[in-house]
Amino acid sequence: MKDSFIVTGGAGFIGSNMVEALARAGCDDITVVDALDSDLKKENLESLTFQHYLDKTDFRDAFLADKFERPGTVIHMGACSSTTETNEEYLTDNNYMYTRQLCEWCLTGNTRFIYASSGATYGDGALGYSDEDEVTPTLQPLNLYGKSKQMFDVWALERGLLDRIVGLKYFNVYGPREDHKGDMRSVINKAYGQILETGELGLFKSYRPDYADGEQVRDFIYVADAVRQTLFFHRHPDISGIFNCGTGTARTWLDLARAVFAAMGREPKIEFIEMPESMREKYQYHTQADLTKLRRAGYGEPFTSIEDGVRDYVQGYLIPRSSPPRP
Repeated sequence: MKDSFIVTGGAGFIGSNMVEALARAGCDDITVVDALDSDLKKENLESLTFQHYLDKTDFRDAFLADKFERPGTVIHMGACSSTTETNEEYLTDNNYMYTRQLCEWCLTGNTRFIYASSGATYGDGALGYSDEDEVTPTLQPLNLYGKSKQMFDVWALERGLLDRIVGLKYFNVYGPREDHKGDMRSVINKAYGQILETGELGLFKSYRPDYADGEQVRDFIYVADAVRQTLFFHRHPDISGIFNCGTGTARTWLDLARAVFAAMGREPKIEFIEMPESMREKYQYHTQADLTKLRRAGYGEPFTSIEDGVRDYVQGYLIPRSSPPRP
C-alpha cells in the first residue's frame, strides 16, 4: 500500500490497529498523532511500525499554521470517546472543532480525509440505524460524546462535503490494544479480567419488560473488521459519505458472555446485577448497523462472528498478556 498517511489517535485502540494494518500492507510513510497520557498507550505505540510521531497539540498548531506537509490520506481516529464525559466545552473543541479544522486543512490540499463518527449518534435507536444523508440531522444522541460526533456529521452534510470525505459510524468495536480505555473498554475485555479474578461475570439486569435479563443486544464488531472496512475507503477514493461500521447483526450480552467463557475454557457462571440509576434512562437496549448503504457502495467482505472474534481476542491477546513469562 504505497501512500503517505497520518493516523490521529494512532496510539489508541482502533488507531493503533490501523497503523499496524498499514505497516503490514507495506506502507512506509506513516505519521502517528496522539497524546501519550498513559503507559498503556505508550506500550501500544512501542509495538507499532511507523516513521514519525507528533503530539496532538503540536500537530494541530502545525497544520493550522500550514507548516506541515500534507499526506495522501488522513485517518482521523483521535477523539475523547468517553460516553460519560460531562465537559461539553472540552468535547466540542476536542471532538468537533479539531475534526473540523483538520478536515478543512485536508480539503485545501486534496488530501483524502477519513474520520471516525460513532454509532452513539443514533441515541436510543428510536429513529433506526440508517446512515442515509437525510436521516443524519434528525438523530438525537443520548450523551455529550455522541452529540460531539453528530455536530461534525451535520456540519459536513450542511456544507456539501460528504461527496469528498468519509465518516464511519463505529458500533461496538472490541479487540487488542484497548486496555488503556479504562471504563470505556469493551465488555469482552472487562469480562475476561472479572472471570479470571472471580470465576464469574456480572451483567446488567434489564429494566424493560420486552427484554429479558441479558437479552439486550448490540452490534459487536471485531477491530480487524473495522480496520478492513475503513481501509476500503482509502482504496476507493471515488466513494465518499457517512457509513455505518458494524456487522449488521445484533447479538445479546448472553451470547457475548458465553463466548468469553468458552474462549477461556470455562463453564458460564453469570450473575445479573443492578444497573446504576444514573445509566437507566440513557441505556441502549438495541443497536444494529444498517449496512444497506455500505453494501451498495461495493463493500462485500464478511464479518467475524462474535464467537470467532472473542476466541481470537482472548486466546491470541488477553491470555498471553496475563500469563507469567516463561523462565
